[in-house]
Amino acid sequence: MWIKICGMTTPEALEAAVGAGVDAVGFVFAESVRRVSAQRAAVLAEAVRGKVRCVAVTRHPGQDEIEEILAVFRPDVLQSDAADLDQLHLPQHLERLPVLRVAHGSLPPRLLFEGAVSGAGRTCDWSAAAEVARRSELVLAGGLDPTNVATAIAAVRPFGVDVSSGVEARPGVKDPQAIERFVKAARMGCAAVQEPT
Repeated sequence: MWIKICGMTTPEALEAAVGAGVDAVGFVFAESVRRVSAQRAAVLAEAVRGKVRCVAVTRHPGQDEIEEILAVFRPDVLQSDAADLDQLHLPQHLERLPVLRVAHGSLPPRLLFEGAVSGAGRTCDWSAAAEVARRSELVLAGGLDPTNVATAIAAVRPFGVDVSSGVEARPGVKDPQAIERFVKAARMGCAAVQEPT
């Protein structure tokens, strides 16, 4: 189970995420209480580079904004709406994580599926997500937390899960204990669906 904790704003949250064994951490550059500058993200990420994938999370960015993020933050992965990624000039080597909000025709090999509004703490349509998960490596986002992530995994069978507001002590500030609980619940949920029936 691939796990991403999004909306990183403190060293404590990053330490907890790495300690829990997540695969990726996200830094938000879109309008949000979790928004950080490219400079701040670069400083925060310094301690975790090479241990987890550092993801730049954007929505409808301009080319100038992307150029600054690439030069200053140096992300491993760029996450943005699929239509955004199609319109930007990006380095060939840069990994992309396209965001889809509704299922449609052709799918990228890996995608993030969430509800209509990013970071709102509302679950997406799990039945639609399950359909997409059968055809692509789907990272499920939207309204997940330590209490429902195992149920979500059972319903959707995703490649991975992504959480932000569901592990916060208050808006924009992660709770290290909640991060640990989320990761543990996700791993248990993954193990449960892999057990032979």
